[in-house]
Amino acid sequence: MRDAERVAPFVRMALECVHRAYPNQIAHVMVGDDDARPPRALTPVFYGCYDWHSAVHGHWLLARASRCFPGAAFTSDARDRLARSLRPEAVVAEVAYLARRPGFERPYGLAWLATLQAELVEAASDASDGGGLRDEAAAHAEVLAPLTAQALAHLGAWLPKLSHPTRVGTHAQTAFSLGLLLDACRAIAAAPAGPSRGSGNPLAAAAAAIASLVHDRARAFFGADHDYPLHLEPGGEDFLSPSLGAADLMRRVLAPAELSTWLDRTLGAALDGDTFERALAPVRVTDPTDGRLAHLDGLNLSRAWMLEGVADALAEDDPRRARLTALAARHAELALAAIDGAHYAGSHWLGTFACYLVTRRGRGAPRP
Repeated sequence: MRDAERVAPFVRMALECVHRAYPNQIAHVMVGDDDARPPRALTPVFYGCYDWHSAVHGHWLLARASRCFPGAAFTSDARDRLARSLRPEAVVAEVAYLARRPGFERPYGLAWLATLQAELVEAASDASDGGGLRDEAAAHAEVLAPLTAQALAHLGAWLPKLSHPTRVGTHAQTAFSLGLLLDACRAIAAAPAGPSRGSGNPLAAAAAAIASLVHDRARAFFGADHDYPLHLEPGGEDFLSPSLGAADLMRRVLAPAELSTWLDRTLGAALDGDTFERALAPVRVTDPTDGRLAHLDGLNLSRAWMLEGVADALAEDDPRRARLTALAARHAELALAAIDGAHYAGSHWLGTFACYLVTRRGRGAPRP
């Protein structure tokens, strides 16, 4: 249960905030007087954790931890919170809200929503029942599916019109959200057939179409990139690396030989010398009570899993694997030690990034 013990503090962070209404920051386009309502009335599923996208991925954390560690002490509470949130009438209200706002939480929050849906769908397909977890996850996936379908519809209408990727270190980054979305849609589309999931379900078909679209757009946006300016990273409020975000996306769409060539062109000079480790040295937060400065803890976490992901995708005899893996370990060690949940500025979301790293989402079993 060592891995469950590592994840337990992150689960506690999510448990403490998924139904915490305030403080709250909403990105809310008002279309009438009736929209002047508190967050829990506007979006009755995902109103906690300070903002909508953090509430979504806070629920993902609970679903992920429950699935990975069904016997852990925290799992019962995590399951209870998921059941409390994912009520049909609440999801209906979320669908109505999102349907009127095609730009809402696009792409970051919508990509995390698809990731939550994928976690539930995969849990519903697990071979082991896990004390009712499988049926419970299937029921939650069924309830959430209309909201995810609406999100995929918005993304499917938007992506073909996006002429250039957004290359920043925060929520608007195109590459990171496309990576999440590709993993999620592949998982949703590949789920075994059943009463509410699988190839006979409209959501599975929609997910397959989005996965194909993301694959093509990733190549179009980033395939011809070259000479990434690592010396310009990071920004003072970044939680994502523009360069590594693109690399982490491209390792999902390129074969190992293609990825090697792409890395030679984009990061080759840096990877061949000490520049890479200097440019991507782990960073430290100067004030953890400042929510935007605390982003840098998230940067260490996301760099760690992106470096690991790129290393895993290279050929086994590629000499860059060892360097990338060692640098990932340095980031992970510093980041995981810094996340103590003491300040809500970071605790409302950093647990998700830590869980994503520790449970190796998309890359196999939890790290030993």
